[in-house]
Amino acid sequence: MFAVRPPIEPGPNPRGPADGEALERMTWPDVAKGACILLVVLWHVIMKHYLQLDWHLSIPVPGAWGTVTEQLLPLRMPLFFTISGMFAIGAVNRPWRVLGRSKVARFLYLYVLWLLIHTALLTLVPDFDTARADGLVGLLAQLTITPSNLWYLYALALYFAIAKVVRRLPAPLVVGAAFILSAAASAGLLEMPGDRGGVYKNLVFFLAGMYFRPIVERLAASANRPRLAVLGVSYIGILAAMAVTGADTWPGVWPLACVLAAVLGVTAAVLVSRWVWLGNCLAALGRGTLPIYVMHMPLLALLHRALVPPLSVDMDGRLRLVLAVVEPVILSAVVVWLCRLLYRALVKMRAGWLFELPWAQSHRSPAWPRPSGSQRNKIFSGL
Repeated sequence: MFAVRPPIEPGPNPRGPADGEALERMTWPDVAKGACILLVVLWHVIMKHYLQLDWHLSIPVPGAWGTVTEQLLPLRMPLFFTISGMFAIGAVNRPWRVLGRSKVARFLYLYVLWLLIHTALLTLVPDFDTARADGLVGLLAQLTITPSNLWYLYALALYFAIAKVVRRLPAPLVVGAAFILSAAASAGLLEMPGDRGGVYKNLVFFLAGMYFRPIVERLAASANRPRLAVLGVSYIGILAAMAVTGADTWPGVWPLACVLAAVLGVTAAVLVSRWVWLGNCLAALGRGTLPIYVMHMPLLALLHRALVPPLSVDMDGRLRLVLAVVEPVILSAVVVWLCRLLYRALVKMRAGWLFELPWAQSHRSPAWPRPSGSQRNKIFSGL
């Protein structure tokens, strides 16, 4: 039997000087981030590797995997950005020079650095199905107005700056404007090349997490199984309705579905966090999502190139069926494990500049790669 944690109590006033302390005592934000990064990796494994293979099956197992992961689209990034917004309050309230260095410059640096790394590594796998710069013009576009698969880093830098500018405006005005932007993007009313659409759609969740953090904390503190069941059934119902009617392209429907998914995700994360073993595993993963996020795509591309030949040969039908069922989960686990392993190796090789501003590392303690407590929240806020 798993040990069970007691319910989480609400934290103190989030606009106080120690705004990180409340979330520091909570496990569920890290649990949610750990689950989200697993779902992100699984999504890329399925869309960019698994569905590119011909499994030669009469049973639509690949289609089922694709359908399942698509149903989680309203959950993954909205929940991730909501939690990022909750952690953003302290940084946004600091002077521009501090915010610019610790957040805006940091995430822009990581975005540019890893975009260049991705661009170089993906040339080794030209047939891998993912967006990439096809020349200097394309690279310049990805660096500026059309973000790549690393768009989460790009978005965080932009969102922190926006949050700083609008922080004194009324929450309904700011969040309402961001909701309209998300609704317009979801309805296809804006031009969205590359991953620009993700930037448009998710600003509302970052700002909602920042402005409405006390509401999210109260929601987390009162989480229970009956609510999870109601939310789960409601989410499935909305997904079914959108699939039947095509309402996901109606203005406002998609972001509303994402709001429900985020509430469902918070509730589920709290309940999972009370199961000590599973909660601790996901929380440990959630405290180090940055290396997984920036490294999993090129690793997946290289693994895809290595796996296509053996998975394409003739084999027993029953073996092929078993592989088709379990391969996405196994490969996702392998990718995450390799990311964590490579991260530790790079840190030992004094390559921490791959994951942090070089001039910021001198201010970290020697234990920077394995921070804890409030220091951990400051370093990994956002990712």
